[in-house]
Amino acid sequence: MADERILITGSSGRVGTLLRPLLTRPGRVLRLFDPQPPRALPGTGAEEVVLGSVEDLDALVAAMREVRAVLHLGGQSHEASAEEVLRVNAYGTYCLLEAARRTGVTRILLGSSNHVAGFHSLSEQPGEVPGDIEARPDTLYGWSKVAVESAGRLFHDRFGLDVICLRIGQCFAAPRGPRGLAMWLSPDDCARLVEAAISVPEPGFRQVWGISRNTRRWLSLDEGEAIGYYPEDDAEEYAEKIVAESGEPDMVADPALNRIGGTWCDRPLGAAG
Repeated sequence: MADERILITGSSGRVGTLLRPLLTRPGRVLRLFDPQPPRALPGTGAEEVVLGSVEDLDALVAAMREVRAVLHLGGQSHEASAEEVLRVNAYGTYCLLEAARRTGVTRILLGSSNHVAGFHSLSEQPGEVPGDIEARPDTLYGWSKVAVESAGRLFHDRFGLDVICLRIGQCFAAPRGPRGLAMWLSPDDCARLVEAAISVPEPGFRQVWGISRNTRRWLSLDEGEAIGYYPEDDAEEYAEKIVAESGEPDMVADPALNRIGGTWCDRPLGAAG
């Protein structure tokens, strides 16, 4: 048996694909769980592929064997119908947590989203927005992620699972548009966040912002630092290009920028963007 086996659901998705080479370590096996076979990537180490759906409890139970921790990225990653987001995200997360309970896996990292708190705005806050601020979802997708987090809370309180909800901002290779100057999470910092969440002793239940150390951030890093997450990257490196293309952003007055959910707060519910 390897020193450490990490189960990653949704490993064929965008964030999972970005993370796989960055989470490679000697003595670590990444067990990739997804309905679709993940593509081969340069720089990856020992990996195992398990095909399955997060809605299949039996498949998840089998995938949990010999696992130390789970990074749950699987599910519906965009706005969709209520039926879709609740079935895949809420019920899928229940299946994952129940499989962990049955197999004795106690460290769960839930891939959450800034959209759980999308209607909170910079103008309402006296300072940086804490990572565990109450939910104010902006979309049906955000609502389903609130359900994801509350399921994690339930399984912590009932069964003692250590659950850390990673409220991911904007995880791309480079920030996208003016909003990205505040919300960006670089792939390297995303990997740092995952490593911190895997290794922190006895975290209990936590909610942390998944953002980089952006000069223009207004989401707090305090909750992340409490578990040992110290981001190193800054979206300001891309500011000159973004400002040249879009103009100087007004994070206070522009509703597309001063709400955590940005323009998603105004789009029709259930409409993909």
